[in-house]
Amino acid sequence: MASLVVQTSFLGDVVLTTPLIAELAKRGDVDVLTTQPGAQILANNPAIRNTLVYEKRDRDRGLSGLMRTVRRVRHTGLYGSPPPSTGDTRRPENYYETAYMAQGSLRSALLALAVGVPHRIGFDTSSGRAFYTERVAYKPDRHHAERLWWLSMSDCADPPLPEQIRPRLYPGEEERRVVDRLLEDAGIPRPYIVIGPGSAWGTKRWPFYPELAKLVADHFPVVVVGGNGDVMLGDTVIAQLPSGRGLNAAGRLSLLASAELIGRAAALVGNDSAPQHLASAMGTPTVTVYGPTTPEFGFGPLAPQSATIGLANLACRPCHKHGPARCPLGHWRCMRELSSRQVFETLMRTLSTAETA
Repeated sequence: MASLVVQTSFLGDVVLTTPLIAELAKRGDVDVLTTQPGAQILANNPAIRNTLVYEKRDRDRGLSGLMRTVRRVRHTGLYGSPPPSTGDTRRPENYYETAYMAQGSLRSALLALAVGVPHRIGFDTSSGRAFYTERVAYKPDRHHAERLWWLSMSDCADPPLPEQIRPRLYPGEEERRVVDRLLEDAGIPRPYIVIGPGSAWGTKRWPFYPELAKLVADHFPVVVVGGNGDVMLGDTVIAQLPSGRGLNAAGRLSLLASAELIGRAAALVGNDSAPQHLASAMGTPTVTVYGPTTPEFGFGPLAPQSATIGLANLACRPCHKHGPARCPLGHWRCMRELSSRQVFETLMRTLSTAETA
């Protein structure tokens, strides 16, 4: 019987779910219920049979959208592929045996229950835990990729090896072709450094990327990555650089093409946000800048020779699980007092370590 993985959270969480998916694929077919961006980043993954989209804040919002999604998931469990329209809701022998609740909301738990999946496994801290048939201990001292991996294991299993919990993404030929053209048109040679200055959380956006880019450009070309909302920020970073030493790719690439671009870089410097998880999946050394959060929350970089940097002795940090919209104390010292020179020196040490590894 097939397994269903439910992961409709942030993009980084989707990336960190790929080790769980790979583990489950060793046992049988795996379908994944995720968001539209999640489906894009999971494309070409050989461990996934079907990717189903649940747009809980858009076309599938509300009870009617939930029930439409339930019907799509039921049909996929029945016939091994998504329905062309609406499908039969009978339950033959190839129906989903287990749902792994990588996203632990009450809504996700009710969805899996409504689909009729007999075994529903999730964390004992999740808001939907009352509707699980098995609760797995949430391990706060582990990386989140490992925490998710443990959903597929009994408590007596051996701890995973680093390679078992490193995420994986699979850019295809089209992504490679797009990145080839982008770099060639801009005249950007390898090696180059990627900068990811954006974040969904305002207080996690370190403000000194333009200064850092100027320091880096004396040694390497600089490429900025990000979504449509990061285009202006990328323009500000690249505007500081001499002609031919920078490229703003924010808003110009699909998620998998961005992963391909990052995978070719010597290193990535970014915030505690999605680009560092793309780098982990592509094996690119990463320097992650931490402000209101810390790597101890379990969302740090996983690529070899990666590093993190933050003000270790600031009493008010960490102040929030994700990063508040504004600094609770009004000073934002965790980011303002972390200089571009400090981050640059961390990057150069990381590159030196990577070269000798």
